[in-house]
Amino acid sequence: MIVGIPKEIKKDENRVAITPGAVTALVQAGHTVLIEGGAGTGSGISDAEFQAAGAVIVHTAEELFARADMIYKVKEPQPAEYALFREGQVLFTFLHLAAEPELTRVLMDKKVVAVAYETVAVDGTIPMLAPMSEIAGRMATQIGAHFLEKASGGRGVLLGGVPGVSPASVVIIGGGIVGINAARIAMGMGARVTILDVNVQRLRYLDDVYGSRLRTLYSNPQNMAETVARADLLIGAVLIPGAKAPRLCTAEMVKTMQPGTVIVDVAIDQGGCIETIDRITSHSEPTYERFGVLHYAVPNIPGAVPRTSTFALNNATLPYALELAGKGYERVIAEQSPLCQGINVIDGKLVNKAVAESLAIPCSDI
Repeated sequence: MIVGIPKEIKKDENRVAITPGAVTALVQAGHTVLIEGGAGTGSGISDAEFQAAGAVIVHTAEELFARADMIYKVKEPQPAEYALFREGQVLFTFLHLAAEPELTRVLMDKKVVAVAYETVAVDGTIPMLAPMSEIAGRMATQIGAHFLEKASGGRGVLLGGVPGVSPASVVIIGGGIVGINAARIAMGMGARVTILDVNVQRLRYLDDVYGSRLRTLYSNPQNMAETVARADLLIGAVLIPGAKAPRLCTAEMVKTMQPGTVIVDVAIDQGGCIETIDRITSHSEPTYERFGVLHYAVPNIPGAVPRTSTFALNNATLPYALELAGKGYERVIAEQSPLCQGINVIDGKLVNKAVAESLAIPCSDI
């Protein structure tokens, strides 16, 4: 198969879908790897390194899309790329289609075989999303600590406090991979941390691991309202695979927060779980204010640390890329491989139930 890796064009996105080591693996498996010139620059990988690993450098996205059987990306295609797709072409990337109705229609109209990293589940985990969730969770706390500083627009609170002065209150909605990584960093910085989740078994596990260092609460409207009102930093970390995130924190709850407090909604990729997160921001313009509270809604948080993120992501996606390129999507479907769950769109039909329900589009049987 001819595998094409384009340069990411989403705003402030510096990751690339592949590393030189992965190029070698694909070439040794008999595939041709095309990489758009400069695709790895933001992650500190030169065209020469890719060429030494066996890749062919092409100079335009148009040429790459025209030649490649499979497009291997990091983020969802941008409008400038829509016209480049052709029928039957395989797209392998993060898609988050529940929050992307226009892109979903384009992929259906173009009859692209769209395979999403975030809907492949194995033994209750989402292996290709996990490393980015780890990074986003850890960064959410760092980001929140930065924006709590007065010079950054916050109320001037040090996350860990000092002797004689209380530490900040960090509230995390969701106890999954994002939530637990955010909590680890916040606890390490000395903050008072509360996690809310509807999964009692998950809360029990977190209590067993962290004990009195971490407060766990069942997520219901009353507990949510009480903890949000006391939060210095609120982190949204809710994920329902493939589906749009539920709006668990209402605007009325946000109104009770102190001026200069901070919200970081990591769930913005799936529409956000905070009602007042009603726009997408970027690394260059990361925040806006609502009811005196700073809102951070950057959908590609790991893109701020592209060197780490590129290698972590590729470690997780490469085995699946090798399988998809080696077998082809027809055999992946026939064998009912876990990768089959990643197929969201095929032959003009939407085949992921969670995405279909979120967008109110009929779902077909794959």
